[in-house]
Amino acid sequence: MFVMVPKEAAIVINNLTKRFEDVTAVDELSLEVEKGELFGLLGPNGAGKTTTINVLCGLLEPTGGSASVGGFDVQKEPSKVKELIGVCPQDTAVFSYLTGRENVELFGNLHAMPKEKLKKNTEELLRKLGLLEDANRRVGKYSGGMRRRTNLIMALVHDPEIAFLDEPTVAMDVQSRHAVWNFIKELKIQNKTVILTTHYMEEAEELSDRVGIIDHGKLIALGSPEQLKEKFSAKNLEEVFIQLTGRKIREEL
Repeated sequence: MFVMVPKEAAIVINNLTKRFEDVTAVDELSLEVEKGELFGLLGPNGAGKTTTINVLCGLLEPTGGSASVGGFDVQKEPSKVKELIGVCPQDTAVFSYLTGRENVELFGNLHAMPKEKLKKNTEELLRKLGLLEDANRRVGKYSGGMRRRTNLIMALVHDPEIAFLDEPTVAMDVQSRHAVWNFIKELKIQNKTVILTTHYMEEAEELSDRVGIIDHGKLIALGSPEQLKEKFSAKNLEEVFIQLTGRKIREEL
């Protein structure tokens, strides 16, 4: 008799709430992300995506509810959580006066990586993301897409188990975006857990095992891209997204 083995949860969110003065950015959100899953967290501007990630990473304290990452409570064991995660933020965070290689090595040293492992990982990631030839140039001379790719390498150089990628391909050209897509797919092959936020619906559809769509801080849809397209009789994920969140243009909160 075939018995399904339950998968291990990498991230567990229970009734998570985060309020800022008169704005509730995350509103009793409950969600589980499985170990090794590539999960797309989608929503319009101001929906609560980045706030949710910042709580999971220990950068913000929740107003209510709880969350665990890798089995560790984000409030009670933040240092344990930070050992497991890599974070590529929405806003590019690089040092313009350092070279690409120096930026990556700086973050590797902050994680106290052994020297040989840092050198190996740095070279490998620079090669995979097409930055090896420009690694010794100052980042101040890089294009926006090159800075974004450098930021991604900095987030992952220490080989974290769980990666939070917040709009990793914003402002990239088509070639750079597809290079990053291929790289993200490799993370899944390595059984990494990846949380991806993006406004590019084709990106979410291409990469995600499952997606969760949130609006006004609440989860309004959850499933694989194929399941959601079937449920909402849509030809692609973008149609699903527009059906659920409306056509009104929103400003970022």
